[in-house]
Amino acid sequence: MAEKGVPIKEPKGKLGILLPGLGAVGSTMIAGVEMVRNGYARPIGSLTQMATIRLGKRTEDRTPMIKDFVPLANLDDIVFGGWDIFPVNVYESALNAKVLTKDDLDKVKPQLDAIKPMKAVFDKKYVKRLDGPNKKVGKNKMDLAEQLMDDMANFKKENNLDRIVIVWSGSTETYIEYDPVWDTLESFEKAMRENHDAISSSMIYAYAALKSGIPYANGAPHMTHDIPALEELAKKNNVAIAGKDFKTGQTFMKTLLAPGLKARMLGVHGWFSTNILGNRDGEVLDEPLSFKSKEVTKLSALEYIFQPKKNPELYGDLYHKVRINYYPPIGDNKEAWDNIDIFGWLGYPMQIKVDFLCRDSILAAPVALDLALFIDLAQRAGMSGIQEWLSFYFKSPIVGKGLYPEHDIFIQLMKLKNTLRHLKGEDLITHLGLEYYD
Repeated sequence: MAEKGVPIKEPKGKLGILLPGLGAVGSTMIAGVEMVRNGYARPIGSLTQMATIRLGKRTEDRTPMIKDFVPLANLDDIVFGGWDIFPVNVYESALNAKVLTKDDLDKVKPQLDAIKPMKAVFDKKYVKRLDGPNKKVGKNKMDLAEQLMDDMANFKKENNLDRIVIVWSGSTETYIEYDPVWDTLESFEKAMRENHDAISSSMIYAYAALKSGIPYANGAPHMTHDIPALEELAKKNNVAIAGKDFKTGQTFMKTLLAPGLKARMLGVHGWFSTNILGNRDGEVLDEPLSFKSKEVTKLSALEYIFQPKKNPELYGDLYHKVRINYYPPIGDNKEAWDNIDIFGWLGYPMQIKVDFLCRDSILAAPVALDLALFIDLAQRAGMSGIQEWLSFYFKSPIVGKGLYPEHDIFIQLMKLKNTLRHLKGEDLITHLGLEYYD
């Protein structure tokens, strides 16, 4: 029996997508959307633009496009902006990133030239391998947050926008240990006024967004809004949040392969993963504390998929190692290599070798776009707080207190599509199938 569905405000007017970080990922996403809406390319990799969703029984043959099923913002109604420590416009940033060809970028050069970054909130303490001149100055971290809130309000007014979402597409910050100032909104705000070291630059962006009622998705692995104080603020202000760390290359492959091995009850002795990449992300991750943030998210997927405590014979002694190496000549064309030692019937050993010659930003760009459009949908549907149904897009999905994150990409996709069905009052799909044989 279908449910009645959830009231969803229509996506009227223009949607602003603001990106903290207009480097490789941000510029690739913006340039890609401009190319798509000008008819030069297709939005391959984007569920919001290219995927269908099955409704009802298989015999009904109802499979609309997702964008025709739920009220998403149209690509023609998007206005882009953002912040960056380098003052160059998006065209120059994209040229520097060397992800897309100059021929492609030149097709939409006027649109990209027009997008210039606002001054960023940035502290080298949290990203040790980067620095740039385009930075805000403030008397404390609360002052910086208020400057960001002004940026958001001015951007909305100047571009005549109906609403805004923010997707972090900047660099990975250093790993920060838990600090008691994160426990409540009151202690967090006090710490901001006191310039506490436990308040990173990205937390200032997240605070400013949530304080302004703007949905926020974190595409990097560091701590940001996944702390009690900012989760409290999201609920208090009825704002949707999602994160963290775009699931793109190697971890994407892990969440495809590991569920299959577990489904067949095949054991795994070891999983060794190494990466070489030469973009700005690679340079940042060459610093140990920034790598620590990434390592935590990249290691977590197998732990939750294999559940070694429940399957000790198969995964109890799993050795899992992740390495990232900065190698400038390869640029954004990352190579992710995995050696997987598995065992099957009677304990006999086998191996799987994976060599994924991927393009980091090409994989991340449609993820960033989908997150912006889906979190805008969630906000219009009154879905405040953590949006676990968007786990599909993240290496380390944030979840409610007391829950473990779901990493199996096929379960994540079912969760995402069932959420869309729920919003529109359609029957949830269980794939039981017995009704066809009664």
